[in-house]
Amino acid sequence: MTFSLSKNRLSGKRGTVQSIWFALFRGAAAINVLALFAVILFMVIQGASAINWAFLTEMPKNSMTEGGILPCIIGTICLALGALAFAFPVGVATAIYLNEYATQGKRVAMIRFAITNLAGVPSVVFGLFGLAFFCTVLKLGVSLLSGALTLGIMSLPVIIGASEEALKTVPNTYREASLGLGASKWQTIFRVVVPSALPGILTGSILALGRAAGETAPIMFTGAVFFTPDLPTSVFDEVMALPYHIYVLATAGTHIGETRPLQYGTALVLIALVLGMNLCAIIVRSRLRNRNRI
Repeated sequence: MTFSLSKNRLSGKRGTVQSIWFALFRGAAAINVLALFAVILFMVIQGASAINWAFLTEMPKNSMTEGGILPCIIGTICLALGALAFAFPVGVATAIYLNEYATQGKRVAMIRFAITNLAGVPSVVFGLFGLAFFCTVLKLGVSLLSGALTLGIMSLPVIIGASEEALKTVPNTYREASLGLGASKWQTIFRVVVPSALPGILTGSILALGRAAGETAPIMFTGAVFFTPDLPTSVFDEVMALPYHIYVLATAGTHIGETRPLQYGTALVLIALVLGMNLCAIIVRSRLRNRNRI
């Protein structure tokens, strides 16, 4: 009887502790969701009045106080996709080497340590590096290519880390079965392991794409300019970008008060653009995941 009472008390105590921790986890998740909705709601209230067809399709006019942000939208998309085009294959190849080929030891530990440190480098440092290396040493100048490469290097740690974790989740039985059927290691990796890990790899790419689209410091030194009258026609052209445009309107413009609705409108467009890119990537990831299950 005493043992039964003690057991019931212990079970009740565990249930109470579990309920408290679950409540804390739900609260943390709710705070994140509420923070996102609060930011979006604030931007909608402040900037919705500036959003119209002309704002999205015209060039800036009259010292940025009128007109639209079309070149900023095009420039941001080009920079983000250019960064992803560079960082995705390099990041995935690095993850494949670290997880599938490299012998675990001091060398691999040093590489992982370097990648971890690279993830913690401030974005402005990447901008200064891009200015010194891509713009000056390689003589690419302030251009779309310099900005995309700088953003790509900044995005590498996220893609490498997510890709390596995704590769680790693929069961070793998949590899053993493929090798047992006569496939080479190369064929096993690219026909079995990578397709199975692709949804997780795309998760890292989504995070990297969102970060690349919203960064200001790296592109203000390497690819973005205050104003350009033409849309980019070459990777060597200068571009306007939404993050830098917001910075210019809010700090360096001659009519900061007059452009306040434009600042929030541009920020709202940037948020919508990032969410749209992420949504497209999430849809692709979900389809790949469902196909793998089948």
